[in-house]
Amino acid sequence: MSSLEIDPRLSMEKFGSHPADSSMTDVEKGTVHTATTPIGNGTSKLAKLSARIEGLAGIETRGIERVPDEERQGKASLKDYMHMFQMWFGINLTANGINIGLLGPAVYALGFTDAMLLCTFGTLTGCLCTGYIATFGPQSGCRTMVVTRFSMGWWPSRLAVILNIVIGLGYGVVNCLTAGLILAAVNGHGMTPIVGVIISALITWIIATCGMKWFRTFEQYAWMPQILLFMLMIGCTGPHWDTDLKSPLSGQPLLASRISYFFLSMSPPLSWASYATDYYIYLPKNTSKTLLCLLTAGGCLCSKLIVLYIGIGLGSGLTSNPAWGTAFDTSTGELIITSLSPLGTFGNFCGVLLALGLVANQVPGAYSCSFNFQLLGSWPAKLPRYFWSTVSVIIYAVCAIAGRAYLLSIFNGFLALIGYWTIIWIALVAEDQAFRWKSGYDWEAWNNKSKLPLGIAALIAFCVGWVGAVLCMYETYFTGPIAAMIGGGADIGLPVSAAWAAIVYPPLRYLELKWIHR
Repeated sequence: MSSLEIDPRLSMEKFGSHPADSSMTDVEKGTVHTATTPIGNGTSKLAKLSARIEGLAGIETRGIERVPDEERQGKASLKDYMHMFQMWFGINLTANGINIGLLGPAVYALGFTDAMLLCTFGTLTGCLCTGYIATFGPQSGCRTMVVTRFSMGWWPSRLAVILNIVIGLGYGVVNCLTAGLILAAVNGHGMTPIVGVIISALITWIIATCGMKWFRTFEQYAWMPQILLFMLMIGCTGPHWDTDLKSPLSGQPLLASRISYFFLSMSPPLSWASYATDYYIYLPKNTSKTLLCLLTAGGCLCSKLIVLYIGIGLGSGLTSNPAWGTAFDTSTGELIITSLSPLGTFGNFCGVLLALGLVANQVPGAYSCSFNFQLLGSWPAKLPRYFWSTVSVIIYAVCAIAGRAYLLSIFNGFLALIGYWTIIWIALVAEDQAFRWKSGYDWEAWNNKSKLPLGIAALIAFCVGWVGAVLCMYETYFTGPIAAMIGGGADIGLPVSAAWAAIVYPPLRYLELKWIHR
């Protein structure tokens, strides 16, 4: 499962005309205002120690606090818009997407063309959802889960925060584990995947802890070697793709597989929605919503499809290429290295770079996870951002080490689960925006419990949506009764959960506004 900051003393045009390292703002460099210290720290020893640490190495200091309008300039530059596309392109141009592509032919028994079309349109749908949520960044100046307070209320929004932490940690597990398996395969399994997990987690921790300056600089260049590596991989493996592969299924079982894979492909880009505004809060309020949405979705879509298509190609050749099939039985990392074996030693070198490139996908999650931890309550908010990013990386590194033998199982089950809650949340945010069509949002009330909704309507709708998800999910560990009626099992949890929540929310919200006036 994304970084723009603007110094109020610089014109936007000047900000857009300098190289990345020289255009960093004071916030990115770590020179801070009192508003950027953790809420509630006051003049405590912890606050003073935090201020010293944060002043080192350009560590970003702002946590969950809103960026006021006066700290943002009046116009976004061309470079800012270009960066939107480039940032999301780089974040998603990583080898973990190969897992999703593989699932089409290998797990859902889909033909080559079926898998290509389904993953294309499923990914497009998820990317557009993320692009929509991203537009709230410049509007609000708030982190994504702070924006959630306005639709779900002070206390119910913490349920979304907890689920969002699960997303960040879950993707950290998958990415670390993928990196570890690739590095172990390069070494001929003379090195345990644990070493690769630790290396990947350590690099992620350094960048995510330092914050926006390091994050932005890293993402600006990380995609360049990756695009070359994937082009090499296409050239090396393409002749072995079975483009004529047909599904052995027919009738309702084939329909069920198609439906399940479409919504599975939608889940990874959809999961970015719950982080999307975090990287745009320093942009001016009048940033074009249309351009921001399209450039965010476009960057995410283009890079994801490159990697997904490679995964589908590899999956299509598992039967016709016995070496690939044997490697896949060991791990995805082994399959990647085997597919690059015609390149000899250089292929192993490419595998190492692919493994290290996964850091680009890990950093945004670890960075945003720290804000979610701060939103759990008053005492977590007193602890600085870098503390929580450290905790996040430690947790998912340990989990990756513990689950290193079950990557595809973790990936398949985890993706669908995160999609269910995210699509329900997006439906509630969209409908709440409709209720605010005339009144708008009082973004300055982001931390004022008395001015935020109680969230009764949102909580009930959220729970109803989850009932729909459970009844309609099709997972290895559980098949809902409605899902079981379609070809022996089809995962329709995403559309049903969103639809049920969207139907229940409007009348409940109307009554909540009428009786409670919040």
